[in-house]
Amino acid sequence: MKKTTLTLGLCSLWLAGGTAAFAQEARFTWEGSLEIGVDSTVDADDSSAELSDTYLTLEAAFEAALTDRISVFGELTLESVTDAEDDRAFEDLGLYLNELGLRFAFGETFVSVGKISPVFAVAWDAAPGFFGTTLAEDYELSEMIGVSVDTPVSASGGTLSFAAFYADDTALSDSIGHRRGQNSADDGGVGNTGELNNFSIQYTQAFGDTEAWIGARHLSAGTGDVSDETGIVAGLTHDFGNGFDMIGEVAHFNGAGGADADATYVTFGGAYGVEDWTFSAVATVIDTDEDTDSMLTLGVDRAINEQLEVNFGVARFDVGGEKSTAVGLSAVLSF
Repeated sequence: MKKTTLTLGLCSLWLAGGTAAFAQEARFTWEGSLEIGVDSTVDADDSSAELSDTYLTLEAAFEAALTDRISVFGELTLESVTDAEDDRAFEDLGLYLNELGLRFAFGETFVSVGKISPVFAVAWDAAPGFFGTTLAEDYELSEMIGVSVDTPVSASGGTLSFAAFYADDTALSDSIGHRRGQNSADDGGVGNTGELNNFSIQYTQAFGDTEAWIGARHLSAGTGDVSDETGIVAGLTHDFGNGFDMIGEVAHFNGAGGADADATYVTFGGAYGVEDWTFSAVATVIDTDEDTDSMLTLGVDRAINEQLEVNFGVARFDVGGEKSTAVGLSAVLSF
């Protein structure tokens, strides 16, 4: 499902050296989006999976300067906090905090402490189209308690990001409205350890119209897991300058999900923009010790104006030996 991610936009402000302007010109900045759409599985080997989820997602992120070097940051999300088990329309809505913490500026180096989204990989956020990120979202890092550092590498013009963290197990892991429940280290899962024994590191470098990244992470075994998870990722995006952009990313995990198994994700996609239209295609393949899962999706996006866009997508999934076809339609208002 298409997602509008706000934190990357705010982070880019800081990493691009926008801190001084922020401190001097705007003590408080914010941005948000409202997405209303429907995600329907119209055909599936398992007929019980044929359902429609009419959803609403509201996101708002902010940054407030306390001094020229210290700021408070946060991100709120309102969405359905459970997976749909039957046809559903605007149900199970819960409000929760994705991020909340303090950010410290040391020249062009920024240290964030609190509830953070550690940097690892890109395809889970940047693959184009309504369904483009769906399988890559498996390895997104979000809602972690810890510390992250983002610093430029002056010799190359790249950015190095590092984080130490664990899955949020505070009251902030619950939601208001429909309760998703507070997370506990006893619930298990890699990275859900209650200790700062999970790490990620990523280096990003731009070469003209190409941006490349390479990263690694280690998630310690939680309750019930049989293995730590260690992952590496590499990828790039390129703007061909004629309306066509592409993205490619490979991520490999030993002990994937805390199991005694490996998994390799390969995502490749492209988008072509002409006037207010964007046409996209994305393929993701997941190779595991037991099976191979895949997704192939096509998307069409239309910008109505600078704030409003409409997105349509169709996708064919083969996951866990079950094949399905999904279609999605959404309108996204940015503000």
